[in-house]
Amino acid sequence: MAEKFQPSEHQHLRYNPLRDDWVLVSAHRMRRPWQGQVEKPPQEDIPRCDPGNPLCPGAKRANGQVNPHYESTFVFDNNFPALQPDAPEPDAGDHPLFRAASARGVCKVMCFHPWSDMTLPLMSLAEIRSVIDKWSEIAVELGASYSWVQIFENKGAMMGCSNPHPHCQVWASNFLPNEASLEDRTQQKHLCERGIPMLLEYAQLEAERKERIVVENSDWVVVVPYWAVWPFQTLLLPRQRHIRRLQDLQDGERDSLASIMKRLLTKYDNLFQISFPYSMGWHGAPTGTYLDADCSHWQLHAHYYPPLLRSATVRKFMVGYEMLAQAQRDLTPEQAAERLRNLPEEHYQLKHRETS
Repeated sequence: MAEKFQPSEHQHLRYNPLRDDWVLVSAHRMRRPWQGQVEKPPQEDIPRCDPGNPLCPGAKRANGQVNPHYESTFVFDNNFPALQPDAPEPDAGDHPLFRAASARGVCKVMCFHPWSDMTLPLMSLAEIRSVIDKWSEIAVELGASYSWVQIFENKGAMMGCSNPHPHCQVWASNFLPNEASLEDRTQQKHLCERGIPMLLEYAQLEAERKERIVVENSDWVVVVPYWAVWPFQTLLLPRQRHIRRLQDLQDGERDSLASIMKRLLTKYDNLFQISFPYSMGWHGAPTGTYLDADCSHWQLHAHYYPPLLRSATVRKFMVGYEMLAQAQRDLTPEQAAERLRNLPEEHYQLKHRETS
């Protein structure tokens, strides 16, 4: 008699319709011993206000400008931008294998809070709501002239963040980056074939099945996606309404977004009782010249990509097979979702303070 397939025991492939690719799931590999690199736990004793930190209120930045004594969010032009608005046109190239194209844009930094020892899950709902409102404001401002506005947060030294002060970056460009172009194509194809935006249909299915839900409320659902690559990767989705861009969110949806972000990020921190590292970013319909185009295939969503695998010090590496063949993960999305779902929603730091 043939052995019955069990996702948590037998390797298999899962299709990612958003990227039109596949991930190899090999959950049985979690039983192997680990003798690889061990990371240092993140710094916990960050000073609340360091005059030498260029992101703090009143501090001097690399270009000599002095920050205002801000009390909420604060946005400024990145002193070391990857994109500039006035770059010259490159040569077209003399062969199809040597092509170049225009790349213009602006890069901004946005501080979430005046305190360096504060992170989003420790902020109040009103403070997180201020972050969401500022994100929307920047998306409108830069989206008026740029095709793509990428809001993203790299949290933690493990993700290449060089400053512990709570902040994100915003890069606006005159072109659609690779991931945006890919999602544009796959979502358009899905809408043509099925008559409903891909991620709206997906959110409805996940809300019914419940297997991969981490947190949910009336407006939003967070899941470890069926096709997740990173161990505790999550996807934040509107659960009922078709929403193309961040700036299209209604007042109540912004409040419920602040709430679900706080709940998710608290669970992340509680998983290994550290300030959890990740890279996250918002994807929505393109802007600039696309504002007048039909973007009904797009559904707003946020990706969270945390690198940790087994503990606060053991991370997932994308090397070897992942770089040369395809992505591979060591525990099923259902297992990861269950672990996150079962964690408390009271932050471990606050709990420790209450009991000390």
